[in-house]
Amino acid sequence: MLRQALLEKAEKVEEIKKLIQQYKVLGVASLQKIRAAQLQGLRRKLEGIASFLVIKNTIVRRAIAECKDKPGLEGLEKHLTGSNIYLFTNLNPFKLVLILQKSRVKAAAKAGDIASEDVIVPAGNTGLPPGPVISQFGSVGIPTRIESGSVWINRDTLVAKKGEVITARLASVLSKLGIKPVEVGLTLKVAYDDGLIITEDQLQLDLEETQRDIREAQAFALNLSLNSAYPTPENIRLLLQMVSQESFALAMNAGVPTKDTVGELLRKANAEMLSLRSKLKDFK
Repeated sequence: MLRQALLEKAEKVEEIKKLIQQYKVLGVASLQKIRAAQLQGLRRKLEGIASFLVIKNTIVRRAIAECKDKPGLEGLEKHLTGSNIYLFTNLNPFKLVLILQKSRVKAAAKAGDIASEDVIVPAGNTGLPPGPVISQFGSVGIPTRIESGSVWINRDTLVAKKGEVITARLASVLSKLGIKPVEVGLTLKVAYDDGLIITEDQLQLDLEETQRDIREAQAFALNLSLNSAYPTPENIRLLLQMVSQESFALAMNAGVPTKDTVGELLRKANAEMLSLRSKLKDFK
């Protein structure tokens, strides 16, 4: 039995080593509070994009130690705590994070869960008959009344703010009302990307802020290239327009007739002549 266990462990180590060699990105996500049904859905969503395994940290540590040709891979070891799922992919790890975020789903709360947003119980008919539920609602601050044989909630009631821990009593009430106040899904704790160790806080992207930063950088780069007259595919039209406008202005100021300036020069000369004639009349 011991020999068999050792052989199975060695086979698992080899499997992990092959995956590490096959893919450039190795992501580590916590399995805490992840439902089995969600893992199955995620497996289908990631099919052809990433492979993932739920495996003991000791196996992965041994595989990492034996992958000597992967620079910096040993930096993952300090992150291998708790129950983890390991994702192997060639995707950019930031794109993988976005896919995982989009796969998150609302779920019923359990005691100790964290509210993913402000939890508001709406006013109206609960459809529940009067009974112990009235005192349960009252214990979490939800005002009720009995009307037409059922329990009604008097007003919209905030029962938990975003980030707050949900108690067992509140979780029970929310379950009765069919309210799902938590999001469940995989969150990358860390990722190894072809030599780089990227931690969870570095993987979190504010897309709107990132897009705004990119637009600002693009505008700055365009302005710099125009001021330095450095031609690029993006600014060549603007540069030619600027050159045309400046050369036209220069020709006009110097009184140089060209096919583009001659009409404007004649209009300018005519206007000056009329102005001069008017002044001569006044002089007389």
